[in-house]
Amino acid sequence: MAQASATARAFWLTAPGRGEIRGEILPAPGPDEVRVRTLYTGISRGTESLVFRGEVPVSQYQAMRAPFQQGDFPAPVKYGYCNVGAVEIGPEHLRGQAVFCLYPHQDRYVVPATAVTPIPAHIPPGRAVLAANLETALNVIWDAAPRLGDRIAVIGAGVVGCLIARLAGRLPGCQVQLVDVDEGKAAVAERLGVRFALPEQAAGEQDVLVHASGSPDGLTTALGLAGFEAVVVEASWFGARSVGLPLGEDFHAKRLTLRSSQVGAVATAQRARWDHRRRMATVMGLLDDPILDSLISGESPFAELPQVMAELCRDPRGALCHRIVYAG
Repeated sequence: MAQASATARAFWLTAPGRGEIRGEILPAPGPDEVRVRTLYTGISRGTESLVFRGEVPVSQYQAMRAPFQQGDFPAPVKYGYCNVGAVEIGPEHLRGQAVFCLYPHQDRYVVPATAVTPIPAHIPPGRAVLAANLETALNVIWDAAPRLGDRIAVIGAGVVGCLIARLAGRLPGCQVQLVDVDEGKAAVAERLGVRFALPEQAAGEQDVLVHASGSPDGLTTALGLAGFEAVVVEASWFGARSVGLPLGEDFHAKRLTLRSSQVGAVATAQRARWDHRRRMATVMGLLDDPILDSLISGESPFAELPQVMAELCRDPRGALCHRIVYAG
C-alpha cells in the first residue's frame, strides 16, 4: 500500500550567524527507503561552527558538503551529520529500529535504507550522537598508526580530541596525555583514563601527536612536543583561516612527519579492505563504552536550536557534544 507524505521541520542556516527552523513536506518513502523519526542530533561543534559563521572556503564548498545537505555554502543551507532516530516506515527488518544517519538537524526525514546504520540494542540511542565524531577519531588513529608502547599526545580536549585520547588509551602499553589550555578539562581526561597537561607542562619526546584543538597555537605545541622522527597528525580544520607554522628551529633536524587526516576518505592503510559502512559498523561496537557519556556536556530541545547554535559559536568554553532532543 502506498504511503502518504508527511511534514517535517528542519534547522536551516539562513545567513552567516543566523538560523531558523523551517517546515517542509516529505515525500512518501519508496520500497528501498525508510522514514525516520529523529530522537536526537548532536552538534559537531568544530565543523558546524565554521559553517554557521560562514567560514567554509570557496575552494572547499564541494568537498565539505554533508551527505544529505540541502542548499549551498555559505547560506541558505541545511547542514549536519549526527542524527539518531527510529525507523517509522521501511523494510520489515528495520521498522522500529534505532538507527544512526549522517543527516542534518530535522525531526523526520526519508533516505535510502542503505544510508542508516542500526544501533545495537545495548547501546543507548542518546550516546550514538557521538558516532560521527567517533568515526573521525577512529580514522585519525588509523592515520597516526601508533605502535604498542608509544608515547602519544593529543592536543585539544574537544569531543574529537577526547575520543582520540580514549581510543589511544586503550592500546596496550601506550602512555597518553591530553593537552589543553583549559585546566577544567583535567576532570574529563581523568574519566577517560588518560593524563592531562597544560601546554607548558606537557611531556616532550612524544612518538605520535594528534592536533585537534582548531587553534594554530595548538599545532605549534604539537610540533614542539614531538620527538625525533615523530608523526604529527593534523586533525583540525581551519576553514578559510591561514595558519603559520614554526618550520625553522629544530623542525628539520627532528625529521618530523606532518600528516593531514580527514574522515571523508578511509585512512590509506585501511582503504584496500574497508569501506565507509564497515568503518561505521566498527564505530557502533566502539560506542559500547559508558565513559563516552561524559562527553555529552549539555542538551536542549530542537525548538531552541537556532539560539543554541548561536550561543555555542559565540562562547564555546567548556562545551563538548551538545545534544539536541526531539519531541516524540
